[in-house]
Amino acid sequence: MNRMARLRVDTSHCPSPHPLGNRIGRVCWEIVWWLLFRWSLRPCHAWRRMLLRAFGAKVGRRVHVYPSCRIWAPWNLTMGDYACLADHVDCYCVAPISIGEHSTISQYSYLCTATHDHRQTTMPLVLKPIVIEDQVWVCADVFVAPGIRIAQGAVVGARSTATQHVRPWTIVAGNPAKFIKERILKG
Repeated sequence: MNRMARLRVDTSHCPSPHPLGNRIGRVCWEIVWWLLFRWSLRPCHAWRRMLLRAFGAKVGRRVHVYPSCRIWAPWNLTMGDYACLADHVDCYCVAPISIGEHSTISQYSYLCTATHDHRQTTMPLVLKPIVIEDQVWVCADVFVAPGIRIAQGAVVGARSTATQHVRPWTIVAGNPAKFIKERILKG
């Protein structure tokens, strides 16, 4: 038997790994996102905070979430005071995502909390939360892999791929992201 034949598995009968309540909640959220969130005016951050809270998100004061931001399951999102999810950020929060106070996730970034166990033929879903601490800047178009912690004050440079934890008050960049230098604040 050749290798490819051994790897073929009929997954047509595999049930969803998500409970019915989760799937119904996501359908409801998708409708609200399309009708009320996505088309809200850009400065209407309070409106979007209210919608997120209505779906179970823990959202601090003066949080900015822009209308084109995608959030897979708001009940798995926690944002500290003054945090920001910019335009076209994709929060694939199958597992919890926590974003600390005064942290910014810049445009087109992707926060991914789920992967698959490729060592098994059915490739079951593997959930790993993401923690982004206070005063972090995730620059434009960054991919943050499942299970990553970005410590306080760190900066992840534009178009980087964060596949390892990021130490506090450091700047990392690249694919995969590597240490560039310490972050030193002026004044």
